[in-house]
Parts: sequence; C-alpha cells; structure tokens
Amino acid sequence: MRKREKIVFCHRTHKIEDIAAARRIVGFYRKRWTIEQVFLTTKTKGFQIEALRQQEEPLKKLVTAIPIAAITVMQLVAERDGAAARPLEDALDLEDEPLLEKVCESLEGKTQKQKNPHPKGSLAYAAWGFARLGGWNGYYGKPGPIVMMRGLAEFHAIKRGRNLRDVCIS
Repeated sequence: MRKREKIVFCHRTHKIEDIAAARRIVGFYRKRWTIEQVFLTTKTKGFQIEALRQQEEPLKKLVTAIPIAAITVMQLVAERDGAAARPLEDALDLEDEPLLEKVCESLEGKTQKQKNPHPKGSLAYAAWGFARLGGWNGYYGKPGPIVMMRGLAEFHAIKRGRNLRDVCIS
C-alpha cells in the first residue's frame, strides 16, 4: 500500500495544509464581498469620494466622514433580514427613533409584504424603512448598499426638514 503524500498549497502568504486552513481562506474571500460593497458605496455609485480633492481642510474631514457613513450603510444592509437582532443604536442615534417610527408607518402599504416585519428599536426596523425611502418596493430582491444609502440620505433630509420646522415655529 502506498503512503499518502501530504499536499501543501500556498495561497499568496497563507499555507493551506488541511481542510481547516482552506476553510479559513474561503472565509477571507467571503469577507471580500463586503469590502467590495463598502468601496462601491464610497465611490461613483455612492458617496462619490473619488470626485473630492484633498486640498482644503473641510474636504479632508469629508473624506474621513464618508467611510464612516459607508460602514453605517453596510451595517444596515447586513441587518436587513434581522438575523443578528442588532439594536438601533449600533448605527443610529436613539433620539431619531420616534421620527424613524413615524416615517416607517407612513411607508407601509396595504399588503403584508409592504409592512415592516421587524421589531421597533431594531436596526432591521430602520433598514426596512431606509430601503423603502431609497426606492425598494418590498417585493423584489433585497435592497443593496446604494438603495440603503439613498434611503439614509432621504431620512436625514426629512430630519433636517423637521428640525427647520421646529426652528421656524418657535
């Protein structure tokens, strides 16, 4: 009987000597998709970071803020199904919750598919609302980062409008 030889593969800097190592490398590739989605959100289809010039101080601050906003968008995308049951405050300010609830209620339709299925106070509840604000109708596919980004921007516009109304009334 022939003795089995140990086969060793090298993947750039990672040796793959067994199934566990191979699974670890596959895990890295799975994370790569998330990283690509973050870049998509920051670039042309999203926040358009490449259009900015880093010559003036305000732009440097904006270039710093955009990746933070992109990460928030990706947190919303990751929680759109509610699988991790993350709380709202993981990505948003808790003082936004009452406005978020009013916005979500206004976006609900008559069919079950057009109702927010997630518990209030959850990040998934917010993700559903932002997806609807971003143009998702609730029926086809899952909302991606660009839809989520548009919805988040729309929510902040609504928030600014409400704050301006409060200033004008007082």
